[in-house]
Amino acid sequence: MQKIGFGGGCHWCTEGVFQALRGVVEVEQGFIQSDAPWDAWSEGVLVHFDPAIINLGTLAEVHLRTHSANGTYSPGGRYRSAIYVFDAHQRQTAVLMIDHIANESGAPARTMVLPFGGFKPSEARYQNYYRSNPGRPFCRRYIDPKLDYIRRNFAAIARP
Repeated sequence: MQKIGFGGGCHWCTEGVFQALRGVVEVEQGFIQSDAPWDAWSEGVLVHFDPAIINLGTLAEVHLRTHSANGTYSPGGRYRSAIYVFDAHQRQTAVLMIDHIANESGAPARTMVLPFGGFKPSEARYQNYYRSNPGRPFCRRYIDPKLDYIRRNFAAIARP
């Protein structure tokens, strides 16, 4: 089992996206920090995954394609677009995927690759937000389109 952190927009969305993938064993929703100057807490998730079923490159690609990776997030803000890594191999894989997506889109990459610094979970009432509230307007407007994208473009790894 391995883990990696992702941040990019609302952690309710990010949690729902990764819970929809085969090989993802657990998604912890909350706030992640890195080293200074990126040590402000930012919404994110820790994804625990089985690399025999889903690899880190695929997880990074799903992340980059399901949030505004080239958006104008404030790097130090609450919605930082980042991949939080635990080792040099994860860093290399994340950088390669970010570069690939940036080259493909022709837009500069704004997603940062940062060392994981710390995690604190969201309040219990917000955990598993999509699974608990799929009919809420927020879920229908923001999360459902991302899950539809996964079912169309990553069908082989999408949970039924």
